[in-house]
Amino acid sequence: MILIRHGQTIFNVMFGVTRIDPGVPDPILTARGRGQAREIATVLAGEGVERIVTSPYRRAIQTADMVARSLGVPVAIDPDVRERFSFSCDHGSRRSELARAWPEYDFAHLEERWWPDSEESEPAFAARCARFAERMAGGPAWPRTAVITHWGVIRALTGKRVTNGRLVRLAPPGADLVRPGLPC
Repeated sequence: MILIRHGQTIFNVMFGVTRIDPGVPDPILTARGRGQAREIATVLAGEGVERIVTSPYRRAIQTADMVARSLGVPVAIDPDVRERFSFSCDHGSRRSELARAWPEYDFAHLEERWWPDSEESEPAFAARCARFAERMAGGPAWPRTAVITHWGVIRALTGKRVTNGRLVRLAPPGADLVRPGLPC
């Protein structure tokens, strides 16, 4: 499976400079973030990706949408690959808002307010990420799936800290191999 951190947002820009939460809920991609999504699509073009799984945060859906349109593959929204709820950017958009913005995707399985009310503990977050990997490993599509997700999810699953628009291969749970990231 290929894990991809969504493209850059204004939250990423501001937090990267100040290390202070800038108070931007569910940010969208910057122009650079949209460019990163196009680069991701180019890199994935030769990877045999047949589907994309994405977090319900707008930045992840925007990235997934651009990549999926370029590759001609379906997108599935999965709240298990959302970021750990900790910062203002982790306040999501309501299901009804997402469905209006992306009517071609299925959001019916989400609660109207699908993100938690309070900070998610590290152990609960790690368990959620592990459950996602275990669930995905049970299917034959593992090597042909790209997951548009977040810094924390990638760190929890691989131990790697990646920047926006970067890709990392993930071996199924139980395998010893986590391959190096793809260039992007």
